[in-house]
Amino acid sequence: MRIVRIETYLKKDIPVCRVYADTGDCGTGQCSTYGGAITVKVLHEMLAPMILGEDALEIERIADKIMDRTMKFPGSFVCRALSGIDTALWDLKGKLFGQPVARLLGGPLRDAVPMYASSMQRDISPEDEAERLLRLVREQGFRAVKIRIGAGPHAMMGADRDMYPGRTEALVEAVRKALGDGVRMNADANSSYTAHMAIRVGRVLERFGAFHFEEPCPYPDIESTKEVADALDVYVAGGEQDNSTAQFRRMIAMRAVDIVQPDILYIGGIARARRVAAMAHEFGLACTPHAANRAMIQLFTLHFAAAMPNCFYEQEWTIEPTEWSDGLLERPLEIADGCVKVPEGPGWGIEVSDAWLRDAEVRASELK
Repeated sequence: MRIVRIETYLKKDIPVCRVYADTGDCGTGQCSTYGGAITVKVLHEMLAPMILGEDALEIERIADKIMDRTMKFPGSFVCRALSGIDTALWDLKGKLFGQPVARLLGGPLRDAVPMYASSMQRDISPEDEAERLLRLVREQGFRAVKIRIGAGPHAMMGADRDMYPGRTEALVEAVRKALGDGVRMNADANSSYTAHMAIRVGRVLERFGAFHFEEPCPYPDIESTKEVADALDVYVAGGEQDNSTAQFRRMIAMRAVDIVQPDILYIGGIARARRVAAMAHEFGLACTPHAANRAMIQLFTLHFAAAMPNCFYEQEWTIEPTEWSDGLLERPLEIADGCVKVPEGPGWGIEVSDAWLRDAEVRASELK
């Protein structure tokens, strides 16, 4: 079963990808958002010529071939483009075998996946953040939340800055007071701190019973992250920005983190993310993939988390509306009692809406 055509549909920075086999069968996936036009160009001009004519069922080998052939271009956009091909191939395989992707991955171990309510805001007051998280806990049944601390992308990595003096401690205290001890509280620093400052902030998180402390230090500096993990009792999480499996292997082997967080669309798809989860499992570490918007990444991560044995903590569910992804799927995923049910249909179980595709920018590569 050979790959004969690859299509991309770009709209509002979401690059949907479709892969066709010579049997006429088709699977749908998505490349990473952000820089979508560049990603589409990389997919068609660099990756498509390498895989047209390949066996559509050999997903792992295709991923390895692309990473090997692009060894001189080990950057993010190769992996972002590969993720679209990979996720489309998993959908194609699921439809051929009449199985959801979660089952192809060895699961599902869970029919529904528990989620944490993930805030993306730093320009919200501690009081307002605590109030809206409490409302979501009551209305949608979340048993865990995540807040944003430090200055994150508003400053240079490791700048040891807060959005304004005292905000982080006030936010942590306000959220814990509002939610009580029965709801897990995670905190994401987005590479805000040096190791010294991260440990000081971590002590505050420990005092208020935080569960995980995400990306405390500049993400490439895994030595500093390890220093923080060694010093604290709160779990340290990281890995969302990384697309090198070798970097993940080092991170895991040196126990720089307690929770590994690959992003399926940053790392190059399900096949490569599964390797990271397996590495973490071997070392007894949990896996909680990064999934920070409401495009197809939520759907991919749902199947993945349902099947991986070490995805046993709550998974990320953004609480911020992303209007640019509205209407993408035929039916949106929904939270019920803090969980999302895994679609039971073949492949991803939910299709991209024809109406969404209709006015997208289309590009295709075909086998000659």
